[in-house]
Amino acid sequence: MTFGGMVWHIRLGLVMAAAGILLAIAPPASAQAWSVGEPVALCVRPDRGESPREILARPTGFDCDPDQRKHGPGDFWAISPPLRTVATPDNALRIRTASLWQGRQTLYAQHADGTIRAFPTSDAAASRRLQLGALFEFAFPADAPPVTRLLWQVEDTPNLRGVVLGARIGSAAASERANLTMAAIYACFVGLCLALLIYNLAMWGALRHRFLLAYCTMVAALLVYAVSSSAALSWMLPDIPNTMRLRINYMTLSLAAIAALFFARSFFEARIFNRRLQTLVTAVSALVLAGGIGMLVTPDATIGAADRFYSIAFLSVPLAVIPILWRAWRERSSYLWLFGLAWAAPIAMAVARALHNIGVLPWNFWLDNSTILAMAVEAMLSSLAIAYRIRLISRERDHAVEQELRTRLLAETDPLTGLLNRRALLSRAIGRAGEQVLLLVDIDHFKRVNEVVGHDGGDEVLQAFANQLAAAVPASGLVARIGGEEFAIVTHLVDAPEPDRLLERLRGATMPFDLSVTASIGACVGPLASDIDWKQLYRCADRALFEAKAGGRNRAGRTGRLAAIA
Repeated sequence: MTFGGMVWHIRLGLVMAAAGILLAIAPPASAQAWSVGEPVALCVRPDRGESPREILARPTGFDCDPDQRKHGPGDFWAISPPLRTVATPDNALRIRTASLWQGRQTLYAQHADGTIRAFPTSDAAASRRLQLGALFEFAFPADAPPVTRLLWQVEDTPNLRGVVLGARIGSAAASERANLTMAAIYACFVGLCLALLIYNLAMWGALRHRFLLAYCTMVAALLVYAVSSSAALSWMLPDIPNTMRLRINYMTLSLAAIAALFFARSFFEARIFNRRLQTLVTAVSALVLAGGIGMLVTPDATIGAADRFYSIAFLSVPLAVIPILWRAWRERSSYLWLFGLAWAAPIAMAVARALHNIGVLPWNFWLDNSTILAMAVEAMLSSLAIAYRIRLISRERDHAVEQELRTRLLAETDPLTGLLNRRALLSRAIGRAGEQVLLLVDIDHFKRVNEVVGHDGGDEVLQAFANQLAAAVPASGLVARIGGEEFAIVTHLVDAPEPDRLLERLRGATMPFDLSVTASIGACVGPLASDIDWKQLYRCADRALFEAKAGGRNRAGRTGRLAAIA
């Protein structure tokens, strides 16, 4: 990734994080701009056994405070003011409310002619009324008399968030537009999750980094969470009780939070997570898991206590992120900046929802759905962080490979001449197929060279001599310095340089200090399939070299099967 591309992605992430935070804390009027119709203010009171007609005739004793949770659990009535929205023959009215934890809900619609129409909804049948965004919808016939007032009877509610929230009334066309809008939002999120899941699973299959698997687990949990929180699960399973859908919602969000913590643990450098941080992540994960399981299995009668425990447990996640980021900053982590951006929106979402749970922020539709938006930002920026880390890992790997090659080269190379050393020659020569030629080349009277020009000058002569040998040998051959002034050449029989021509080249070569340098050569032909072959071939060539020196030097000695190449 280029620097310009990285900057563009960072800017995009910042914009998305800011949008997620603003949507999470937006006031109710603007936050519900994409919902159906006009908001309906509601007042509530406990159910004392009156009939709907009696209450509609004398709606007294109702509390219009927006904080409905102060009334605690139980059975309640919720009533609207007189309505002014009128249906048309071509466009029937729809009324939508938030999906809450309730045992049974019945909506009574009072018409202008005095009739009252009932819409009973049990927990088992509630899923059939859910629309995208987890909103209950009640449809009024277009040919019915105008609806003048609405009354809800809510039974067996733990009143976790309220009795009836987010009531809005509008046309069927507005309802369809809202569904299309939410379908687009959830489709984008699901498509994003699927793309990130497939891509990072493929990366994990190739690279096997643990953080990739933790990330895929987080994205998969978010995918299931999106299906359950959007009410798509109820569309797929219309007979599932709404409270079971909510239980699944809680549990999958817990799993996503735990996976996010373990992703952080495996993503940062090993030095970041000391023993204290590891213990903290394990403890918070256990707490969140216990909260999710509690919401999954706790009976409806005591679900309020489980919900409070869950809220506290879930709030511990952003609290745990703070020391992680602090430690990463202290240790100068290379991944802190991207990881901090990725966590900004989820932390803002968690804080906003915690403030709502304790009554500081009022309920609104986008706050209720802020998890999807915040985690979409987190998933995208975390994927960018993964790409950045893999880039750094690749650079570190390439550097390590380069260092290994350099180390191996130093281990196999004579440091003065740059030719192979004896060990490297043996490792490469032994096992070569076919007939091989071994030439042992020794500089004549090299001791005198050192006496004339000194050891530094002698080193320059050795370097120039080695260059001449390397230039005279074909690419398939091997040239090595195996002693002080002794060199070895191994080539295939068909490629072997003729010893006398090699001597002529060395005699005519320009040497440092205008020295005249000659050499003696011993040559032998044979196989090199094993160590035994090498020893035999070396002894043969060494005898030939001895004969050349004994014959007056500056010549080539031939033994064994040298006649085949002479």
